[in-house]
Amino acid sequence: MSKTLRILVIEDSEDDTELLVRELRRGGYDPMYERVESAENMRVALTQRPWDLVVADYTMPHFNALAALALLKESGFDLPFIIVSATIGEERAVAAMKAGAHDYLMKDRLARLVPVIERELREAQMRQERRQAEAVLHDREQRFRALIENASDVILTLDPTGRITYVSPALFRVLGYSPVEYVGLNAFDMLHPDDVRENTAVFAQLLKQPGGSIASQFRFRHKDGSWRWLEAVASNLLAEPSVQAVVTNLRDVTERNHLEAQFLQAQKMEAIGHLTAGIAHDFNNLLTAINGFAGLMKMRLPPDNPLQETTDMILHSGQQAANLVRQLLTFSRKQIVTPEIIELNAVVTKVERMLERIIGEHIHMITNLAPDLWPIKADPMQMEQIIVNLAINARDAMLSGGRLIIETNNAILDEDYVATHLEALPGAYVLLAIGDTGIGMTEEVKAHLFEPFFTTKGQGKGTGLGLATVYGIVKHYGGCIWVGSEIGQGSTFKIYLPRAEVSHFSPSPSQRVVEKPTGSETILLVEDSGGVRDMVRRTLEELGYTVLAAPDGPTALELVDGYPGLIDLLLTDVVMPGLSGKDLAERLLQTRIDLKVIFMSGYSEEAIANRGILSPHTFLLQKPFSPLEMALRVREVLDEGQDAKTA
Repeated sequence: MSKTLRILVIEDSEDDTELLVRELRRGGYDPMYERVESAENMRVALTQRPWDLVVADYTMPHFNALAALALLKESGFDLPFIIVSATIGEERAVAAMKAGAHDYLMKDRLARLVPVIERELREAQMRQERRQAEAVLHDREQRFRALIENASDVILTLDPTGRITYVSPALFRVLGYSPVEYVGLNAFDMLHPDDVRENTAVFAQLLKQPGGSIASQFRFRHKDGSWRWLEAVASNLLAEPSVQAVVTNLRDVTERNHLEAQFLQAQKMEAIGHLTAGIAHDFNNLLTAINGFAGLMKMRLPPDNPLQETTDMILHSGQQAANLVRQLLTFSRKQIVTPEIIELNAVVTKVERMLERIIGEHIHMITNLAPDLWPIKADPMQMEQIIVNLAINARDAMLSGGRLIIETNNAILDEDYVATHLEALPGAYVLLAIGDTGIGMTEEVKAHLFEPFFTTKGQGKGTGLGLATVYGIVKHYGGCIWVGSEIGQGSTFKIYLPRAEVSHFSPSPSQRVVEKPTGSETILLVEDSGGVRDMVRRTLEELGYTVLAAPDGPTALELVDGYPGLIDLLLTDVVMPGLSGKDLAERLLQTRIDLKVIFMSGYSEEAIANRGILSPHTFLLQKPFSPLEMALRVREVLDEGQDAKTA
């Protein structure tokens, strides 16, 4: 079967053209051809249909092969160009080949025509395939270059010595350098000194693994002098002929590492908070019994008894222990408080004179208070505690003197701030900033700053609960803390407390004090701690009450079922094995609707709230409590509503 061949013939002789066509048919081709003999006709023919090759006579009256070859190149077509002539000499033939002709034939030797055409067609096919492959490769290179040059990560290549041979434009965004500044440098010279040894070993290991990859993290110097954490994945492509380098992908993970550290710290602080809350509950029971029995002893002893002094020492130590427990609960955000709308400037002004005595004359205190400060909702005593604790820490950091600066201001925390401060939420806040010009802190100290019992002070010079308490108070109110410090440059604590939604200020409620209230009512006491139960029972009995005591809920129900008289008050612990105080109260109120209830608890506000105890009409006695505190609360609850009944 004949093969179709599209051929453009540049020839002024019809007979010579016919000879060409006949030779092609004899060689197995079915030629489709067009004969032209001028540049204009050739230009038109090239655009009208596709051609497989061009055959041209060397010399014609108005046209020639060299002019036709130039026109073919100008048109952009890459077609085999074969010269067929009766008069071309060797010198002209060489010139034509140099000009771009693929071969030449003498008209009296057309037997070579078909082999030459077949060869040139094969080579033309190869050239086309090569061009296509080159085009594909070029597209891939362009795509790869676009990906590399627009990638957010830094891509760089290293030679076996660590010298940088290429770096992508992302370098400027990540590290502040232009690629030109980096090429030729040794990458290890840009590493943090503490990271050089480890990463040099990693690089040496990678060089022994052709085709292998390895991941690592290190700090790279930014152009501004700071250090950025980079996560790197390096691949050993030294054996790849087209690469011959160690290709490294660098990603800036500074902010991610910072957020992860914040998250881990928050988790750790939360775990410590749960632990301290549990410890505080157990201590509360012990302290309730210790302080209670000491109070009973003091009440029974005559005023001139020598044991009064010993009892006072026990009560003083017990109160100190109770204060320590309250600090633990404050740290863990479990302490029950009664916040009110306050003006922070007023709190600062109130404690300012006291601070002057605390910090000493060698420290100059400066206060800058915003005149239009927003109100906050907080316990004013706790706000004083924050200021005093931070001021004392600042004083201890400035033994040779310095400045203590207290500032307040309004602040809006936006999404950008929240993105880099894990514990913050966007919104309106009141800022309390307390700074000093002291010795500053290391990163190691800052990492443990708010942990309970952590202190840099000498033995016996601090409990390590000051900053833990500050942290707990701030978190309790939904705020956040930022700490900035450098060795020799001092420290600054910035505390952000949410702006209160109301603008008026409520005065603190006054407290009614009653001396040694007594009574004759019947009280059901339910407490699983034997020491607390015994102390409460004795106290109430000495005050004239009839007491039915039970260690748990089921026993209390049995006592009530067997008691024929009126029970005026249930005084019960909240969390007990078997039956909770809340469930016990609900059971008893079904049959004794006039029964009044007081809950006792050494657990946190959160734990009590989870059991549905806290409500506007709930009476709660928070452990540890003194006999007098308990007596006042019992009398208060029993007397509630009596005036209305009498009327």
